Order: sequence, then C-alpha cells, then structure tokens
Amino acid sequence: MNAIYYVLAFVAGLGITLQTTLNSQLAKGLGEDPVTAALFSFTAGAFGLGIYALLRGGLLISLAAIPSQPVWSLTGGLIGACALLSYVVLAPNIGFSALLGLAIVGQLLSSQVIDHFGLLGAVRRPVSLLKLGGMLVMLAGLAIMLFGDRLFARFLQ
Repeated sequence: MNAIYYVLAFVAGLGITLQTTLNSQLAKGLGEDPVTAALFSFTAGAFGLGIYALLRGGLLISLAAIPSQPVWSLTGGLIGACALLSYVVLAPNIGFSALLGLAIVGQLLSSQVIDHFGLLGAVRRPVSLLKLGGMLVMLAGLAIMLFGDRLFARFLQ
C-alpha cells in the first residue's frame, strides 16, 4: 500500500472536523440557520470543484456520460448534503467530539458491510475477526470518550 494514501485519508479526517466547525460558525453568523449555512457551504464547494474540473479538462466528456448512470449513483450528493446539514444542527447540541466520534463509528460500520459484501460496486474485502476486534476497541474508546467523565465522577462520589 502506498503510505501517501493513508496520510491523505488522515488529512481528510482533519478537514471534516474543520469543515464541521466552520459550518457551525457560519450557521451562527446567519442567525442560527443551519440550512442556509449548508447551502452556502455546498455552493462554495461546487463552485470550487467546477473551477478545478474546468482547469483539469475532460468535463464535457464526463457531463455527457451522466445520463447513462443509474439514478441511485447520483444520490451521493444528496446524502452528503443531509450529512452536512445534520453536522451543523448536531454540533452545537452534542459537541464536536461526540458528533464526529459517532459519525466515524457509523462510517466504520457501514464501510465494513460495504467492503465485506462488495456492495454498490465496491471491491469485496472480507471482514476478519481481527478487523471486528479493532472495531470493538474503537467502540469501547468512543464509549469512554462519551461517558467516561460522568462514570468516573460517579465512582469518585
């Protein structure tokens, strides 16, 4: 495996946290309006991607292929918009750590199912007992992160 891919995945995770924080601040600045904040965030992202696609070339060829794609394959943007909106709504209510910890666990669970069964055209990568054990350790870590302070405080009383 190429180590740069792992570094890029880590940096992407940092970006998701930063994006969530910035979008929450944007919502506050817009009168606590998470829908408009998500709309402006996606608009800025689409604009940036559009410029990059134009500069990179091949945009027209890709656009011409869109009608031949299955409709379900185009729902990723809608799912992403809903995720972004939920992040903007949830972050002030449950905190960034809880939100992103739970989101990561959701991503891990769904990714293991997709990998194991090769769903949605993904390469099939069977889940091993070792991988499941790693997920259990991460779940335990999330439980400690979410509830550890309260449980620790209860036992000290």
